[in-house]
Amino acid sequence: MTSTSRQVWLPAQFTSYAGLPEGLRYARWDGGSVFPSDPAEVEFYVPPLVQDLDTISRPLDRMTSLTVVQALSSGVDGLCAELRRLPGNVTLCNAKGVHARSTAELALALILASLRGIPEFTHAQDLGLWKPEVFPSLYGRSVLIVGYGALGSALEDLLVPFGCAVTRVARTDRLSPRGPVHAMSHLRGLITGADVVVLATELTPATHHLINADLLARLQDGALLVNMARGAVVDTAALLEEVRGGRIRAALDVTDPEPLPAGHPLWETPGVLITPHVGAFTPAMWPRLEQLIRRQLERFARDEELDNVVAC
Repeated sequence: MTSTSRQVWLPAQFTSYAGLPEGLRYARWDGGSVFPSDPAEVEFYVPPLVQDLDTISRPLDRMTSLTVVQALSSGVDGLCAELRRLPGNVTLCNAKGVHARSTAELALALILASLRGIPEFTHAQDLGLWKPEVFPSLYGRSVLIVGYGALGSALEDLLVPFGCAVTRVARTDRLSPRGPVHAMSHLRGLITGADVVVLATELTPATHHLINADLLARLQDGALLVNMARGAVVDTAALLEEVRGGRIRAALDVTDPEPLPAGHPLWETPGVLITPHVGAFTPAMWPRLEQLIRRQLERFARDEELDNVVAC
């Protein structure tokens, strides 16, 4: 490698430089320590594996040679906003598809736990109470998936044994291998018939507070809303109004605000199950991310078009 080779920053978890393309210089950064090299020389930046956008963004103003950011998440709304304020043209790529199966698994777990009353039984266990109750089953229920991409498709795979009637919604009408996908413009009519609504869409100006007071009011009594997308896809104040009275339930892996602060009413509202944005995080996650990074670096070294490019 020569001193003129292009600089790449990788996350601290990256296991080995072995087998990476030649002609590039590599350094690891954990997001907390001093910068491993001059940020001004970095052309390809893979941010550290953290959820804190401030940490990810800390070196961006100094990365004057930056051409590519390879995010480790599927959702990149916050990072998009950071890159838009930078001069020059920076290509942003996400990790679309990498986290789909693990996130779908948690979505299914949240659906089953919420429908079968696991939070109520856990609370009774904490109190030492034997308190039998009857809760609904997932079998044969109608499930509306809003945002039918890799995550939505992976979730439908997991729902097959339960005999659910699945309705799919995405930006535009199309046909998937499992059946029709309806445009988002049909959501208002489709949401009324759903027992379970799963949000798996990206956060954009068009989907900010997509699930508002009007749509929440159209949910049938006893419906379950599951948010695996981004917290701001749901109007939190409107959601609280609906769940407080017990008319609907909610299971949230993401919230708005996030992290959810202590004392926020969502913590104490019956019928709300919360996990702290952990859908993607399993031991199998990092090997899949490393495979993606290696593929992207090979393309970058050959000046080929990258995968998973996001329009900011």
